[in-house]
Amino acid sequence: MMIDSHCHLAGKEFEADLPAVIDRARAAGVTQALVILAAQDDDEVARWRRVQELWPATRAAVGVHPHQAGLFAEDPGQAARLVERRLDEVACVRAVGEIGLDYHYDFAPRDLQQAVFRAQLAVARRHGLPVVIHTREAESDTLRILGEGGRVDTTGVFHCFTGDVVAAERALATGYCVSIPGIVSFPKSTALRDVARALPSDRLLVETDSPYLAPVPFRGKRNEPAYVARVVEAVSGARGIEASALGELVAANFVRLFRP
Repeated sequence: MMIDSHCHLAGKEFEADLPAVIDRARAAGVTQALVILAAQDDDEVARWRRVQELWPATRAAVGVHPHQAGLFAEDPGQAARLVERRLDEVACVRAVGEIGLDYHYDFAPRDLQQAVFRAQLAVARRHGLPVVIHTREAESDTLRILGEGGRVDTTGVFHCFTGDVVAAERALATGYCVSIPGIVSFPKSTALRDVARALPSDRLLVETDSPYLAPVPFRGKRNEPAYVARVVEAVSGARGIEASALGELVAANFVRLFRP
């Protein structure tokens, strides 16, 4: 059993061969996946319906990525209202995300990213949903916003984690899970393998982030959920356990967090 905790299977990159992609995932032993939907993208939301028809076990998360925060410059609260509308419209949504901050590209002003992030966190609180966090070169502000009010009152996951053990400890202090991507299989990713080894067993997830960041030996090609098997192999190797045992452990964590 394996679960891909983060993929973009409703993206246009999979439109032409979606049935074959899903068949390969199932053949690889992937039983479930969390599909990330951009709340503002009507076409992606429409494609989600086809994903679920072909793979009923899939579940969704919906949110406004920090790259798109600029769409809501006049009214950051509109992003939250859009997400709430999607919660009513879209079947099988189990999380708000991916949301957060990205200071690497700064496609939107940082204060606007923060406002849109806060507004969506409020949606997660109101609906009792976990949060899928995207943070890049913005960890301090991400953690500060999560803890505003004196404590972290949401649950969720730091997706596509690529930091070191110290950064992982800061993320774990929020009570969130940490999800390891295919980068862990890259030869130079020693620090990320250290993180994979150090994470508590009940806080670990794995993901592909398809169609991005394909693991070895598919690096540079389109990623897809079937390749989460390679992520499981790399993480289980780092932890010194059987891949099947890691798959079961991660599946239990996924079910506990997302209640799919």
